[in-house]
Amino acid sequence: MTETTTTPLPHHPIAVVGAGLGGLTLARVLHTNGVEAAVFDLDPSAEARTQGGMLDIHDDTGQEALRAAGLHDTFLARVHEGGQATRVLDRHAEVHWSHADDGSGGRPEIDRGELRALLLESLPEGLIRWGAKVTGARALGDGRHEVTLADGTAFTTDLLIGADGAWSRVRPLLSDAIPAYTGMSFVEADLHSADTRHPVSAEVVGGGMLFALGAGRGFLAHREPDGSLHVYAAVESPEEWLDGIDFTDPEGAADAVLKEFDGWTESLRALVADADGPLVPRRIHALPVGHRWPRTPGVTLLGDAAHLMSPFAGEGANLALIDGADLARALLAHPGDTEAALAAYEERMFPRAEHAAADSKLMGGMLFRPDAPERLAAMFGGHQPWAGQR
Repeated sequence: MTETTTTPLPHHPIAVVGAGLGGLTLARVLHTNGVEAAVFDLDPSAEARTQGGMLDIHDDTGQEALRAAGLHDTFLARVHEGGQATRVLDRHAEVHWSHADDGSGGRPEIDRGELRALLLESLPEGLIRWGAKVTGARALGDGRHEVTLADGTAFTTDLLIGADGAWSRVRPLLSDAIPAYTGMSFVEADLHSADTRHPVSAEVVGGGMLFALGAGRGFLAHREPDGSLHVYAAVESPEEWLDGIDFTDPEGAADAVLKEFDGWTESLRALVADADGPLVPRRIHALPVGHRWPRTPGVTLLGDAAHLMSPFAGEGANLALIDGADLARALLAHPGDTEAALAAYEERMFPRAEHAAADSKLMGGMLFRPDAPERLAAMFGGHQPWAGQR
């Protein structure tokens, strides 16, 4: 009888699924302390897709994470000067609040792609395995897991970290929770070289962030460092609303979206009507506020995989960054005791995420009320408490 032998699967002491902001921050903080983690990402390369949008990085979360990663000064050199300017308008483009960026704010803006590039540049070549789409994972006992990839290969790990976003393939090891539609849908648009090609829209948006709000509707927009405008037309709608729009027909898609903004002033409607390139649909999903799981050996989650929430409080990217930094610091503080590290990390992460998710849900409810411009202007002006305190 011929004896067959089985080649052992590749093994990684720490495996991170997802090369987004949280996974990269985790890998960076570990790397600077002499601990290497293998990062797996489904994209074929770092440049495979645009990262989209501006992020305001908060001093007590996102910036704290960048300090832990030794990248705060580099970050400050790349922020968008003037990006913290804010305008609040109603459906008639009447200004309810306007504040210039005087440099004193604690939430500097940076392009998401620029921030991700900053993190990628800080890691050694080869640490990230591109084109590695995770299709599933199973527990092997004693905290070890086997992870399978779309190409049919697999590996084992002592510590599996799901940093793989809303539809995480790692989450089912810990939780049955599935992101639910929030009742809001976005349609994204871009206006290039706004000051010269779209001067009216450039004036409406201003130098930073625009909130143009009405009942169940709104235009959220921001100016990007290259002078373009990125616009989100937000519509309170059934989940299937976007299915009825043919986004391969840009003009027809714009008409369909703008039907939801009948009666809005033309200077606001132009943010979609004059878009350069195709419109992009996006449904807004969220995990339950307070999503948690029991301590499970050898595996945890961070960022959207752990606590996907609506974007209306601007917390998602910041939480992913601080999750990554906190998990790395917990692992470094408990060498040889992974379970103690994961327990310490989750004890800190769960309440922080619950508070942010609750604020995000409340802000989403406030932003699309009939009196949203007045309420948001009062909040920004310090005359009304944060939505979660009303």
